[in-house]
Amino acid sequence: MIGALAQTAKGTVLTATQRGIATVRYVFDKNASRFTVQAFATGMLSAFGHNPMIGIRDFAGEVQFVADTYEQAALSLTIDTTTFEVLDEMKRDERAKLQQAMNDDVLDVTHHPKATFVSKQITVQKVSAELLQAKVTGDLRLRGNTQNQSFDARVTLLRAMLRISGDFTIRQSDFGIKLVSFAGGALRLKDDLKLTFELVARQNDSPASA
Repeated sequence: MIGALAQTAKGTVLTATQRGIATVRYVFDKNASRFTVQAFATGMLSAFGHNPMIGIRDFAGEVQFVADTYEQAALSLTIDTTTFEVLDEMKRDERAKLQQAMNDDVLDVTHHPKATFVSKQITVQKVSAELLQAKVTGDLRLRGNTQNQSFDARVTLLRAMLRISGDFTIRQSDFGIKLVSFAGGALRLKDDLKLTFELVARQNDSPASA
Protein backbone atom coordinates (compact mmCIF):
# COMPACT_ATOMS: atom_id res chain seq x y z
CA MET A 1 0.00 0.00 0.00
CA ILE A 2 1.29 3.44 -0.94
CA GLY A 3 0.28 6.82 0.40
CA ALA A 4 0.66 7.08 4.19
CA LEU A 5 0.33 10.49 5.85
CA ALA A 6 3.25 12.02 7.76
CA GLN A 7 2.68 13.43 11.26
CA THR A 8 4.63 15.69 13.58
CA ALA A 9 5.42 14.73 17.14
CA LYS A 10 2.22 16.51 18.20
CA GLY A 11 0.18 14.46 15.77
CA THR A 12 -0.43 17.21 13.20
CA VAL A 13 -0.81 15.86 9.70
CA LEU A 14 1.51 17.49 7.19
CA THR A 15 0.74 17.67 3.51
CA ALA A 16 3.35 16.75 0.93
CA THR A 17 3.73 20.41 -0.01
CA GLN A 18 4.32 21.42 3.62
CA ARG A 19 7.07 18.82 3.83
CA GLY A 20 8.73 20.14 0.68
CA ILE A 21 7.77 17.14 -1.45
CA ALA A 22 6.84 17.99 -5.03
CA THR A 23 3.45 16.83 -6.22
CA VAL A 24 2.29 16.36 -9.79
CA ARG A 25 -1.10 17.57 -10.96
CA TYR A 26 -3.30 16.15 -13.69
CA VAL A 27 -6.39 17.95 -15.01
CA PHE A 28 -9.31 16.05 -16.51
CA ASP A 29 -9.90 16.41 -20.25
CA LYS A 30 -13.67 16.11 -20.67
CA ASN A 31 -13.46 15.98 -24.46
CA ALA A 32 -11.25 12.89 -24.39
CA SER A 33 -13.19 11.22 -21.56
CA ARG A 34 -16.40 9.24 -21.29
CA PHE A 35 -18.64 9.43 -18.20
CA THR A 36 -22.05 7.75 -18.22
CA VAL A 37 -24.95 6.88 -15.94
CA GLN A 38 -26.91 3.68 -16.53
CA ALA A 39 -30.47 3.56 -15.18
CA PHE A 40 -32.41 0.31 -14.87
CA ALA A 41 -36.09 -0.11 -15.59
CA THR A 42 -38.75 -2.19 -13.90
CA GLY A 43 -42.45 -2.61 -14.58
CA MET A 44 -44.47 -4.02 -17.46
CA LEU A 45 -42.45 -2.30 -20.20
CA SER A 46 -39.02 -3.14 -18.76
CA ALA A 47 -38.94 -6.31 -20.88
CA PHE A 48 -38.58 -4.10 -23.97
CA GLY A 49 -35.11 -3.02 -22.86
CA HIS A 50 -35.85 0.49 -21.62
CA ASN A 51 -32.70 0.97 -19.54
CA PRO A 52 -31.75 4.60 -20.19
CA MET A 53 -28.11 5.52 -20.68
CA ILE A 54 -27.20 9.08 -19.72
CA GLY A 55 -24.07 10.92 -20.84
CA ILE A 56 -22.35 13.42 -18.55
CA ARG A 57 -21.12 16.08 -20.98
CA ASP A 58 -19.46 18.73 -18.81
CA PHE A 59 -17.23 18.22 -15.79
CA ALA A 60 -13.93 19.50 -14.46
CA GLY A 61 -11.47 18.34 -11.85
CA GLU A 62 -8.00 17.11 -11.10
CA VAL A 63 -5.82 14.43 -9.53
CA GLN A 64 -2.69 15.17 -7.49
CA PHE A 65 -0.06 12.93 -5.94
CA VAL A 66 3.63 12.72 -5.13
CA ALA A 67 5.47 11.48 -8.20
CA ASP A 68 6.69 7.86 -8.06
CA THR A 69 5.41 7.19 -4.52
CA TYR A 70 1.76 8.27 -5.15
CA GLU A 71 1.69 9.60 -1.60
CA GLN A 72 -0.89 12.26 -0.69
CA ALA A 73 -3.10 11.31 -3.63
CA ALA A 74 -6.21 13.48 -3.95
CA LEU A 75 -9.05 13.77 -6.45
CA SER A 76 -11.69 16.45 -6.93
CA LEU A 77 -14.47 16.61 -9.50
CA THR A 78 -17.28 19.06 -10.27
CA ILE A 79 -20.08 17.99 -12.62
CA ASP A 80 -22.49 20.29 -14.45
CA THR A 81 -25.80 18.44 -14.00
CA THR A 82 -27.50 20.64 -16.60
CA THR A 83 -25.47 18.85 -19.28
CA PHE A 84 -26.73 15.32 -18.62
CA GLU A 85 -28.00 13.95 -21.93
CA VAL A 86 -30.10 10.90 -22.84
CA LEU A 87 -27.99 8.79 -25.22
CA ASP A 88 -30.51 6.11 -26.21
CA GLU A 89 -32.20 6.08 -29.57
CA MET A 90 -35.92 6.65 -29.04
CA LYS A 91 -38.84 8.66 -30.32
CA ARG A 92 -38.39 12.40 -30.03
CA ASP A 93 -41.32 12.89 -27.66
CA GLU A 94 -40.19 10.00 -25.43
CA ARG A 95 -36.69 11.42 -25.27
CA ALA A 96 -38.04 14.87 -24.40
CA LYS A 97 -40.18 13.46 -21.58
CA LEU A 98 -37.28 11.47 -20.15
CA GLN A 99 -34.94 14.46 -20.39
CA GLN A 100 -37.44 16.72 -18.63
CA ALA A 101 -38.09 14.18 -15.88
CA MET A 102 -34.34 13.79 -15.34
CA ASN A 103 -33.74 17.55 -15.20
CA ASP A 104 -36.77 18.45 -13.07
CA ASP A 105 -37.63 15.43 -10.92
CA VAL A 106 -34.35 13.56 -10.55
CA LEU A 107 -31.60 16.19 -10.63
CA ASP A 108 -33.60 19.38 -9.97
CA VAL A 109 -31.02 21.28 -12.01
CA THR A 110 -32.68 24.64 -11.35
CA HIS A 111 -31.74 24.47 -7.68
CA HIS A 112 -28.79 22.06 -7.89
CA PRO A 113 -26.83 22.67 -11.12
CA LYS A 114 -23.64 21.11 -9.75
CA ALA A 115 -22.63 17.77 -8.28
CA THR A 116 -19.23 17.30 -6.62
CA PHE A 117 -16.89 14.59 -5.42
CA VAL A 118 -13.93 15.26 -3.11
CA SER A 119 -11.69 12.41 -2.02
CA LYS A 120 -10.92 11.84 1.66
CA GLN A 121 -8.60 8.88 1.27
CA ILE A 122 -6.90 7.20 -1.67
CA THR A 123 -4.76 4.08 -1.40
CA VAL A 124 -2.71 2.95 -4.38
CA GLN A 125 -1.28 -0.43 -5.32
CA LYS A 126 1.39 -0.50 -8.02
CA VAL A 127 0.61 -3.37 -10.38
CA SER A 128 3.35 -2.63 -12.92
CA ALA A 129 5.46 0.27 -14.15
CA GLU A 130 2.49 1.70 -16.04
CA LEU A 131 -0.51 0.33 -14.14
CA LEU A 132 -1.94 1.26 -10.74
CA GLN A 133 -4.97 0.05 -8.81
CA ALA A 134 -6.56 2.71 -6.60
CA LYS A 135 -9.19 2.58 -3.86
CA VAL A 136 -10.92 5.96 -3.54
CA THR A 137 -13.17 7.08 -0.70
CA GLY A 138 -14.73 10.53 -0.43
CA ASP A 139 -17.84 12.72 -0.30
CA LEU A 140 -20.29 12.73 -3.19
CA ARG A 141 -22.71 15.67 -3.16
CA LEU A 142 -25.77 15.41 -5.39
CA ARG A 143 -29.03 17.35 -5.28
CA GLY A 144 -27.99 19.05 -2.06
CA ASN A 145 -27.25 15.81 -0.20
CA THR A 146 -23.81 14.43 0.66
CA GLN A 147 -22.99 10.74 1.02
CA ASN A 148 -19.79 8.81 1.57
CA GLN A 149 -18.80 7.00 -1.63
CA SER A 150 -16.06 4.49 -2.40
CA PHE A 151 -14.93 3.00 -5.69
CA ASP A 152 -12.03 1.18 -7.28
CA ALA A 153 -10.18 2.68 -10.23
CA ARG A 154 -7.67 1.33 -12.71
CA VAL A 155 -5.01 3.93 -13.56
CA THR A 156 -2.74 3.70 -16.59
CA LEU A 157 0.31 5.97 -16.66
CA LEU A 158 1.12 7.33 -20.12
CA ARG A 159 3.94 9.85 -19.69
CA ALA A 160 2.12 13.18 -19.22
CA MET A 161 -1.33 11.60 -19.23
CA LEU A 162 -3.43 9.32 -17.03
CA ARG A 163 -6.26 7.02 -18.06
CA ILE A 164 -8.58 6.33 -15.13
CA SER A 165 -11.40 3.80 -15.47
CA GLY A 166 -13.92 2.08 -13.24
CA ASP A 167 -17.53 2.12 -12.10
CA PHE A 168 -19.66 2.37 -8.98
CA THR A 169 -23.31 2.25 -7.98
CA ILE A 170 -25.36 4.81 -6.08
CA ARG A 171 -28.93 4.73 -4.78
CA GLN A 172 -31.10 7.67 -5.77
CA SER A 173 -33.01 7.50 -2.50
CA ASP A 174 -29.78 8.17 -0.56
CA PHE A 175 -29.76 11.63 -2.14
CA GLY A 176 -33.42 12.39 -1.56
CA ILE A 177 -34.45 11.59 -5.14
CA LYS A 178 -37.96 10.31 -5.70
CA LEU A 179 -38.06 7.46 -8.22
CA VAL A 180 -39.73 8.48 -11.48
CA SER A 181 -42.15 6.47 -13.62
CA PHE A 182 -43.54 6.71 -17.16
CA ALA A 183 -46.48 5.41 -19.17
CA GLY A 184 -48.83 5.49 -16.21
CA GLY A 185 -46.42 3.48 -14.07
CA ALA A 186 -45.87 0.74 -16.66
CA LEU A 187 -42.22 1.78 -16.79
CA ARG A 188 -40.38 2.73 -13.59
CA LEU A 189 -36.74 3.35 -12.86
CA LYS A 190 -35.04 1.33 -10.14
CA ASP A 191 -33.28 2.98 -7.22
CA ASP A 192 -29.78 1.92 -8.30
CA LEU A 193 -27.77 3.88 -10.86
CA LYS A 194 -24.47 2.63 -12.27
CA LEU A 195 -21.85 5.27 -13.07
CA THR A 196 -19.06 4.24 -15.43
CA PHE A 197 -16.03 6.40 -16.14
CA GLU A 198 -13.15 6.31 -18.61
CA LEU A 199 -11.36 9.53 -17.82
CA VAL A 200 -8.31 11.14 -19.37
CA ALA A 201 -6.24 13.53 -17.25
CA ARG A 202 -3.31 15.52 -18.59
CA GLN A 203 -0.37 16.77 -16.57
CA ASN A 204 -0.62 20.46 -15.75
CA ASP A 205 2.29 22.32 -14.16
CA SER A 206 0.31 25.45 -13.31
CA PRO A 207 -0.72 25.86 -9.66
CA ALA A 208 -4.19 24.75 -8.61
CA SER A 209 -6.77 27.49 -8.29
CA ALA A 210 -7.81 28.45 -4.76
